[in-house]
Amino acid sequence: MKSGLTAAEAEDVVQETIISVAKNIQKFKRDRRLGSFKGWLRNLTRWRIADQLRKRTPGSAPETQLDDACHVDMSEIPDFAAAESVWESEWRVNLLKVAMENVKQRVKEEHFQMFDLYAVKQWPADRVARTLGVRVGQVYLAKLRLGLLIKKEVKRLEAVEKQME
Repeated sequence: MKSGLTAAEAEDVVQETIISVAKNIQKFKRDRRLGSFKGWLRNLTRWRIADQLRKRTPGSAPETQLDDACHVDMSEIPDFAAAESVWESEWRVNLLKVAMENVKQRVKEEHFQMFDLYAVKQWPADRVARTLGVRVGQVYLAKLRLGLLIKKEVKRLEAVEKQME
């Protein structure tokens, strides 16, 4: 949407990108000279954004310039220059979500619940303690321990990502 798409167009881009990944994942080669998986995925997404903009009639999107051949100049897409930092930010958020989910599978449910309420949902520690029937110290300890596990998992995932580059 930050590339100038409507919500419906953005949903189409996501769906078309996923379909494209499913159809073409076997073509992706782990070779640093050819680029990373993240770069490949970013390019697929950019192409789907351009495809979506080409589908518009020239008069329907005054902020996006289309030439006679319906060629989309990516630099003409609103905020496309900033899209790189948005992409990286969203990549980091999703990396953190995966790390949290991986850690959640390895720890006691009540420990993760304390962490989630206190660190993620930002409830006050005393409210978490009262709600879950634990001591405030246990809430702080769960936050510390799970925070460290999540940081370690993020580093592991980043290492896997670097291996794929």
